Amino acid sequence: MKLKPVSSPDRAAQRHHHFSRRNFLRGIGVCVALPAFESLLGSSASAAVAVEAAPLATTASGMPLRMAYVYFPNGAIQPNWWPTGEGKDLQLARTMKPLESLRQQFQIFGGLDHRNATPGPDGAGDHARASGTFLTGVRVKKTAGSDIHCGVSIDQIAANQVGHLTRFPSLELTAEATHRSGNCDSGYSCAYQNNLSWQSATVPVAPESNPRLVFERLFGAGLPGERGNSLKLRKAQQRSILDFVLEDAGSLEDQMGTRDRQKLDEYLTSVREIEKRIEQAERFGKAPDPSMPTPDGIPHSFKEHIQLMFEMMALAFQTDSTRIATFLLANEGSNRAFPEIGIPEGHHFLSHHRSQQDMVDKVAEIDLFYMQQFAGFLEKLDRAKDLDGQSILHNSMIVYGSGHSDANRHTHVNLPVLLAGAGGGSLTPGRHVTFDGQPMTNLFLSMADRLGVSGLKQFGDSTGRVKGI
Repeated sequence: MKLKPVSSPDRAAQRHHHFSRRNFLRGIGVCVALPAFESLLGSSASAAVAVEAAPLATTASGMPLRMAYVYFPNGAIQPNWWPTGEGKDLQLARTMKPLESLRQQFQIFGGLDHRNATPGPDGAGDHARASGTFLTGVRVKKTAGSDIHCGVSIDQIAANQVGHLTRFPSLELTAEATHRSGNCDSGYSCAYQNNLSWQSATVPVAPESNPRLVFERLFGAGLPGERGNSLKLRKAQQRSILDFVLEDAGSLEDQMGTRDRQKLDEYLTSVREIEKRIEQAERFGKAPDPSMPTPDGIPHSFKEHIQLMFEMMALAFQTDSTRIATFLLANEGSNRAFPEIGIPEGHHFLSHHRSQQDMVDKVAEIDLFYMQQFAGFLEKLDRAKDLDGQSILHNSMIVYGSGHSDANRHTHVNLPVLLAGAGGGSLTPGRHVTFDGQPMTNLFLSMADRLGVSGLKQFGDSTGRVKGI
């Protein structure tokens, strides 16, 4: 887009004025985030192709179909993860025990790999590759600079096609503070470990860690009954900020070189996309107003934090505010301690246990802790009913997994993965299914088909669709 430069006889004074305004915006915490683009699927590393309009993403009964991806870090203690037996004779291992009452609501998958996360000529950095590859299926570029390169994630591919059906195309959550730049793992940018969702090969979608901000984004601020007006006010403020940014950027265009103008044009295109998202949300009319109080913010307790974020995701699905979500429970390679369950050592430190039983036992307790929180989320979805009488869980597809299988050895094959929900009746839960070393992306393709994503011939390193799920 071509912007007309603002004419002024005093360029130095003008530059000072604009930079002062920019500092003011920064001081009050105004940040314009990049929205989901309408088309991201060019020649990115994901090699995904989506060329046709998608049908409505609903179940056979006409209910919305939801899709979510929940990531836990540092792999799992293998003997405690994998069940024994098949079908009705399935016996859950210790880590899965919190799901016992829901055993007919999920299936466990073995034999799914992310080989693009395995070590190669790029050397160390398994944690960065594990999370960077998880929803993209590509081998991320080893860099700690601004030239990051990943791939479009499967949730954003879906959001590009079916996100227009809801007020928000997608929802990205985390329960750990994120670092968006710098070196986090052996020369890999922090962007890979702190983001599951990627709009493009170079633009991650930063997850939100504050449950209050998530709630207010979805429903507005204030008490029940006040949120509708606060949401309108916030949208008006967003529009004012966007207008301000466009005016400010336009006045600088004539001072820039060709490359900087190209960058500015890309940025302004992103700003216009934000405007479109605001307009999309407004088309759905008045937002839902849950009776629950607005969360105060990030709780001191990590357990409460995770539970609150799961509650935000459940509310978003129940109110049909979005049908696509990701939740990074903690950054891959997280060295968080767990004093709430009596573990003062860091998770990453313990995961390199070298078969020392006391360390193995502590990692197993952490695995169990994460599963207990996930089980609570599934139970909430199972109790919530859709208009067709089925549960929200029945009308969902929710992946729970990690990009590491055995973090002690840094392996990325036979990943610990389960798929909860019946996909509106298109899935067959209550089983343990083993594949023969297929790419994880084959599963994601099959899920995208069910959601209504069309024209997706390949995704990441996929070799086809998984059968019999």
